[in-house]
Amino acid sequence: MHLTSRYPRPWRARGPARPLTLLAAGAVAAASLAACSSAAAAPSSTALYGTAIKQQCTAVADVLSDGPDPDADPVGYAEAQVLPLRQLKIADTALRGAVQQLATAYQAYSTATGAAGTVAALRSSTAEAAVNAICPGAAN
Repeated sequence: MHLTSRYPRPWRARGPARPLTLLAAGAVAAASLAACSSAAAAPSSTALYGTAIKQQCTAVADVLSDGPDPDADPVGYAEAQVLPLRQLKIADTALRGAVQQLATAYQAYSTATGAAGTVAALRSSTAEAAVNAICPGAAN
């Protein structure tokens, strides 16, 4: 008597179990492919949040939207913006420079009196325009 004919190999399905095994393996493969394709179709962080510069512009606009109303209390508004603007972490060098100039102009405006206040107000407007040139509407 031959040993292999008496004991079937455990990895070899016989009878109706073989088609079911192939069907199960095919289902697992299809599920794996579907999972991979859905992960590839997931939107990137850039698609969700915009480019890095857009994200930084949003951060600047968020800071400038907080605090007193700029029309009702321009000095209080300027004073309230200096520290938050300086604390922003901005990677873009042009935007970082414009934001730092704006913080400096706001600081000068909030402490200036008389004719110096007029000059400081002009500098604030110029600095706001520089920020708006990079981030349209952020410093409005």
